[in-house]
Amino acid sequence: MSTPDHQTVIIGAGFSGIGVAIGLDRAGLGDYVILEEGDGVGGTWHWNTYPGVGVDIPSFSYQFSFETSADWSRVYAPGNELKSYAEHCVDTYHLRSRIRLNTKVSGLVFDDTDHLWHIRTTDGTELTARFVVGATGTLTQPKPPEIAGFADYAGTVMHTARWDHSQDLRGKRVAIIGTGASAVQVIPTIAPEVEHLTVFQRTPIRCLPKLDAPLPKFLRALLRRVPAARWPARWLSQAFVELNFPLSAHYYGKVPLAKYAEKMGLRHLRQVKDPKVREKLTPRYGLGCKRPSFSNKYLKAFNRDDVHLETTPIETFTKAGIRTTDGTEHAVDAVILATGFKVYESGNMPPFPITGTGGVDLDQWWDTNRYQAYEGVSVPGFPNLFTVMGPYGFNGASYFHLIETQTRHIIRCLTRAQQDRATRIEVTPEANERYFAEMLARRGDQVFFRPSCANANSYYFDKHGDVPLRPSTSVEATWRSGHFDLDDYRFTVGRR
Repeated sequence: MSTPDHQTVIIGAGFSGIGVAIGLDRAGLGDYVILEEGDGVGGTWHWNTYPGVGVDIPSFSYQFSFETSADWSRVYAPGNELKSYAEHCVDTYHLRSRIRLNTKVSGLVFDDTDHLWHIRTTDGTELTARFVVGATGTLTQPKPPEIAGFADYAGTVMHTARWDHSQDLRGKRVAIIGTGASAVQVIPTIAPEVEHLTVFQRTPIRCLPKLDAPLPKFLRALLRRVPAARWPARWLSQAFVELNFPLSAHYYGKVPLAKYAEKMGLRHLRQVKDPKVREKLTPRYGLGCKRPSFSNKYLKAFNRDDVHLETTPIETFTKAGIRTTDGTEHAVDAVILATGFKVYESGNMPPFPITGTGGVDLDQWWDTNRYQAYEGVSVPGFPNLFTVMGPYGFNGASYFHLIETQTRHIIRCLTRAQQDRATRIEVTPEANERYFAEMLARRGDQVFFRPSCANANSYYFDKHGDVPLRPSTSVEATWRSGHFDLDDYRFTVGRR
């Protein structure tokens, strides 16, 4: 049996890849390499540098539980601090020498004979690994708008996830397409600088008050000198995050939290002075159908005379701007695309071709069988392959909680394989089917499948009409990652 170049290859050097790498080192499984497409670490926080970028859950939850920081400047940290935190983790845990930047994976093929993955990169390099961990996330590939005439527009165009800092928007007429999470942060930040801002909205976002504030110097000093003082803030933050999405969305039928939050959102809308504009900004779907946003500045931006909310559908781009279906042409000097990312789409999940046992393609397998993965980690027919954010893995709480639970799951499998000297790990079809059936059986309590979500236009829904989020509390996900039955996997010892 062939010896692989590395025991494990981790694809992605965002927080998922960083967390998995730290877990491998702690478990004594340090023969790994991290392949990263970009020229720096941090994933989301490396690519997203648009004005106003910041985390949308409290910083005390948006960090590793084993590496809490006392350096956050605010309750909700700005993006540059998350980028710095990623660099800190990489250096603190000595990962940098095992990260290959500017290395984009183009495909994976499993060798059934040698129990190896062959990993191809876009520069023509190939390497082998016994195990592969996909840590590429889902909100990584910007999604351009499907609007006629896009190539005809002569002005500046940039996506929020690929911000061009060489462009000066001051004093210019600017259009922004989309009112999702990034737009909520960009709009109030650039509105005071541009000559005029036209916001093209298809579906209004639910915007709630943001419990944000600078962290006083004395508190930061206390957190730095007394690490134990960080835990009360973390647990309070965790409770807030849990109430905000997992409980309100997945247990909508039993816990009426969303109703109270919806009323809070409607009260928050009262700060929009023009009743016609306020009406356009009022969502017609239930809280949780789409991920809500938190801002104390977004809605107020629409009180400005130089900000216009346009809800008439876009017909086409023109050379000078954008024309809507009522015939109005909006002349603009620059267009910002806040159009989100590819999510549950071919070419994104997975972001490159993956060929498993018997030549089966993972993208096609999911097309045929719907998106599913055992505990959000493994798919039958794709041995030695693990994902951090697979279908039915993320419950919508802190992304760091997901990383830690999925890493725990993966480490348990790899440790068992090392003990058994196994070269092949594959989840059984029966275990996968049981988990998938359990996830689907919980739909009755979720908000997504109620009539109130019909007009949400949410990226949570995939092409099959499913919502592959994990309908569970964070406590349950944590417990299961440490207690799932390892016999749900087959561990095979290869020929030596």
